[in-house]
Amino acid sequence: MGGAQQTGANASVLPAQFAGWDAKDGIIKSTDPEEADAANTPVLKEYGFQNLERATYTRDDGRKLVIRAAVFADTSGAYGAYTYYKTPVMLNEKIGGQASSLGNRVLFYQNNVLVDALFDRLSVMSAAELRELAGMLPAPAPNARNLPPLPTYLPRESYQKNSAKYILGPITLDRVGAPLPASMVDFQSGAEVVIGKYSASAGEATLMLISYPTPQLAAEKLKQIEAAHQPASHPQAATAPALLDIGPFSDKRTGPIIVVAAGPLSLREAKVLLASVSYEADVTWNENTYVTKKDNVANFLFNAILLCGILIGLALVAGLGFFGVRIGIKRLFPGRVFDRPEDFEIIALHLDENPEGVLRRR
Repeated sequence: MGGAQQTGANASVLPAQFAGWDAKDGIIKSTDPEEADAANTPVLKEYGFQNLERATYTRDDGRKLVIRAAVFADTSGAYGAYTYYKTPVMLNEKIGGQASSLGNRVLFYQNNVLVDALFDRLSVMSAAELRELAGMLPAPAPNARNLPPLPTYLPRESYQKNSAKYILGPITLDRVGAPLPASMVDFQSGAEVVIGKYSASAGEATLMLISYPTPQLAAEKLKQIEAAHQPASHPQAATAPALLDIGPFSDKRTGPIIVVAAGPLSLREAKVLLASVSYEADVTWNENTYVTKKDNVANFLFNAILLCGILIGLALVAGLGFFGVRIGIKRLFPGRVFDRPEDFEIIALHLDENPEGVLRRR
C-alpha cells in the first residue's frame, strides 16, 4: 500500500484495487452533485462539492462492496458533509479522520474525501479493509488539509453523541434546525456555525456557536441578535430586524465566537453551558523548531570559553613581546633609551655632611 498522494487535476480518488477488493467494472466519475444526493444538492454545494466517484468492488469469496466517494474543495467541506449525514444512532468507528457505521453501511472522511461504503455483508476485517482504503486516498493541497477549529469549542459535558453539525451555508442551517435563522447569522460575512445537542433537566437543549473573521464583527452581530430578540415593547425592537419566534435563549461573545444556548434550560444550566465555551487564540510558530549551532547553549558556552582563552593568549604574547623589546634595546643601547642617569632623581638627606639639615639634590 502506498502513501497518500496529492490530488491532481485528472487523478482518480478511488483505487482500482485495495485489500483484496477489485473494481472490475471500473470507476464512474461525475461532477453533478445531484448524482451524489439529489435531495441535498444545495447542501453539497455549500460544503464545496467538486465531484463524485462510484465503484462496485468484489472479492474472490463473492462478497460485494459499493463505494461512493465525494470530493470537496477542502477538508472542512468533507468534515461538514460528514456531520450532516451522521446520525445519533450510528456507532463510532476508527477509520480515516472520523467514521460512523449503521448496519452494513460505513461513513467516513479522509482529508477532503467523504466515503460512503455499503457492504453486502460484513466481516471481522471490514474495518481494517476500509482503513487501508483511507490510507490510499489522495490528499488535497497543503492549504486545504486543515480541519475547522470551531467544533473543538463544543463542551463535552452533557453532549449528545453524534449531534454536532458543522455548517457553512444558510440552506444547511435551515435544514438542521438551528436556534437562529440564516438571516441573523450572515454567512456572506464569512461566518461558520457548529451546532450540538445537550441534555438538560427538562429536555434537550441546543448550543450554537457562530464564528466570525474578527472579534469586532462578532460584537456587532451579537448586538443585532440581542436587539432582534427584544420584546416588542423594548425601544430597540422597532429598529431591529425581525427574528423568528424561537423562545427564550441565552447568548454571549467570546473572542470572534458568538455562543447561543436555547431550549428548556434553567438559568443555572444556561450559565454553565455558556461559560464552558471560552475562546483561546492560537499562535502559530512558523520558524524552524530544531536547534542550530547558533541556538545551542552548550555551543555558546564553548565559544565563550574559547574567546576568553584567545584573549588571554593575546595578552601574554603582547606582554612577552614588550618585555623582549625592552631587554633588547637595553642591551643594544645601554643607558641611552631606558635607565638613563638623568632620568633618575633621588632626594637624600646627607646629615653627616650637612648638619643644618639642608636638603640637597643628588
